[in-house]
Amino acid sequence: MKYSNKYSDWFARILPSPFAIAVLLTVFTWFLTFCFGQFDDSGILSRVVQISSYWELGVWDNSLLVFAVQMMLMLVLGHTLALTPQIQKLIVSSLKYCKNSASSAAIVVFLTMVVGFFNWGLGLIFGAILARSVGEYALRNNIPLNYPLIGAAGYSGLLVWHGGFSGSSLTKIAEQGHMKNMMVGILPENEIAGLPDFIDFSQTVFSPMNIVVSLACLIVIPLVFYRVGLAVKNRPLLERNLNSEAENGLRAEDHGGAEKLDHSLWMGRLFGAILFFVLGVKIFYGKGDSLLSEFTPNNINLTLLAVALFFHGSFHSFLQALEKAIGGVSGILIQFPLYFGIMGMMRGSGLVLLFSENIVAISNSNTYPIFTFISAAVVNLFVPSGGGQWAIQGPIIIQSATELGVSLPKSIMAMAYGDQLTNMLQPFWALPLLGITGLKAKEIIPYTFILFLLGSVIFITALVIF
Repeated sequence: MKYSNKYSDWFARILPSPFAIAVLLTVFTWFLTFCFGQFDDSGILSRVVQISSYWELGVWDNSLLVFAVQMMLMLVLGHTLALTPQIQKLIVSSLKYCKNSASSAAIVVFLTMVVGFFNWGLGLIFGAILARSVGEYALRNNIPLNYPLIGAAGYSGLLVWHGGFSGSSLTKIAEQGHMKNMMVGILPENEIAGLPDFIDFSQTVFSPMNIVVSLACLIVIPLVFYRVGLAVKNRPLLERNLNSEAENGLRAEDHGGAEKLDHSLWMGRLFGAILFFVLGVKIFYGKGDSLLSEFTPNNINLTLLAVALFFHGSFHSFLQALEKAIGGVSGILIQFPLYFGIMGMMRGSGLVLLFSENIVAISNSNTYPIFTFISAAVVNLFVPSGGGQWAIQGPIIIQSATELGVSLPKSIMAMAYGDQLTNMLQPFWALPLLGITGLKAKEIIPYTFILFLLGSVIFITALVIF
C-alpha cells in the first residue's frame, strides 16, 4: 500500500530516536518552565538555578527510580517467561488451527491480546514469536498467508497492555501512598490527605468499564481481522524474513562439577516453588484489604520471577533467556530519569497547577475523560512509555480530576487507554517484533492502523457510556 510507505517515511523524518525525543522534551520543558513557572525571585540567574535544582531533584527522586526498576523488571521478566518451553508448546499447539490468513490472523491477535493483558513484555515477545512461527508453519505446509497481517496481529498486545495486570499507572496507584507522594509539593497538605491511600485493581483492571472494554477487544478485533484476512492478498514469509534472528527455545548443555547445579532441571523449579510460597504467605497472611489490593509492581515481578524460574527449570536456561531479554530495557534505564526530571521541573515551578487549571477551564465531568484520553494518545507519540507518561501526566490528571470531582479511577483508565492506543501508530515498541519476524515497519502499519481505528471506537464508546 502506497500510503503505508509514505506514512512510515513521514514518521522516520519527523521522529528521532526515543532518547533524542526525551532530551528535546527536557529542553522544551526547561524553556516552558523558565517563561511560565512561578518563582520567588524573578531574576534570570535565580530562575536558572531553581529550574536546575527542580530538574535534578526529579532525576534522582528515590521513589521514581524504584518505579523505573520495577518497570524494567516487568519487561525483562516477561520476555524471559516468553522464552520458556511451556510458552513454546503453547505456540506450537496453536499452529494446527492456522489454515489461512483469516484464521491465522484471528488466532494470533486473540492469543497475543490475552497474553498482553497479563504482562506487556511477555505479550510483546510472545506475539512476535507466534507470528514468526505461523509464517514458518505456513511456509512448510504451503498454506496461503499474508505474513505482514500476521505480524501486525502479533503486535496487538500493546493495544491492551495498559488496561491489564502490568499497566504502569494501574500497578503504581495500587501501592500504598503512591498518589499522595506524587502530589507532594503540588497540592496543599489537606487536599493530599483527602486522596485515597491506593486504588486497587477492583476499581481499574476489574472495573465494569475495563471488563467490557477487554471483552470487546477480544471479540471484535479477532472477528475484524478474520474478515481482513479473507480480503487481503497473500504475502507469504520470504527468504529475507528468515535471515533475522529467531527467538527459539533455549537448551542447556551438559557440564560437570559444581556447574551441574546451574544445569540441574530441579534447582530453578525448587527456587521458583520457594518464591511461590513466600508470595502466598505475603498475600494471604499480609495486611492487604483484599486479594486485588496485592496486585502491586513488587508482587507482580515476584510472580513473574517465580514462574519464569519454575518453567525454565535450570538456572542456566533462565540466565540465557535473561541475557536475551536484558537489552530491551536499555531505553527505560536511560529515558525514565529524563522524564522524572521533566516532572520535577513541572512540579517545582507550578506548571502542573497551571496546566490543570487550563484543563479544568475547558472541561466538565462528562468531557474530561475524553480530553484525558486524547491528550494521552498524543503524548504517547512523543513519550512512548507508559511509565514515563504517568510520571509526567499523572500529577496533572490527579489534580484536574480532583478539582472537577471526576472519578480518579476512570480518569486514570482514560489515560491508560490513550497511551496504549497510539502504540499502533508509534513504531518504537514494534522494534523487537520487527527483528524477530524480519518484517519492516511499513509492511505492518496498514494493519496496525486498523487496530488503531478499532481501539479508538471501543475506548471512546466505553468512556462515554460509563
